[in-house]
Amino acid sequence: MIIAIDGPAASGKGTLAKRLAQHYGLPHLDTGLLYRAIARSMLDCGARLDDVEAAVRAARAINPASFDEKELKGASLAHAASLVSAIPQVRVALLSLQRDFARAGAVLDGRDTGTVVFPDADVKIFVTASPEIRARRRTTELNQVGQPAALADVLADILRRDERDMSRSAAPLKRAPDAHLLDTTHLDIDAAFRAAVDIVEAVRAGRKRG
Repeated sequence: MIIAIDGPAASGKGTLAKRLAQHYGLPHLDTGLLYRAIARSMLDCGARLDDVEAAVRAARAINPASFDEKELKGASLAHAASLVSAIPQVRVALLSLQRDFARAGAVLDGRDTGTVVFPDADVKIFVTASPEIRARRRTTELNQVGQPAALADVLADILRRDERDMSRSAAPLKRAPDAHLLDTTHLDIDAAFRAAVDIVEAVRAGRKRG
């Protein structure tokens, strides 16, 4: 079973994806970390973030098994990763990696997992929440890991990322026509998880009846 979860930054999709993966005994891939790892590699070697050839080389060389998630999720890489993710050639270079990862089933979360990477995923969920709630969550998350952040600055960054992700020409952030909408604005993580499981089970039950 392949479960594709998409949504904007700090909507809760990553936490949901991890819990669903654990619940169903499936591997999990945060596809956003792929772009952060590429950005980190490019910054480390002094490459410009708009250097397409350098970005593609970095994309072909990354190994998800070696990722330091805490380091990659730092606020300093958010903007850089957003720029790298807008490069069409980079997204193409990562397609095989993502599809190979999920060959035997997986839960993946990102921006285009249900629209581009796995348009035939067994279950698609589009997770969203209001920008203000997402900013509050991300601010709390950053402060908890020792990265001081101001709510106003985080909100402004989220709004910029939303605009960039939704307006880019390569695999823009959007809800797949057959994706189930899950708005977590007024849900805590446990309630959101239960709602996500209900979606998955409803899809599975519908297919079994068919």
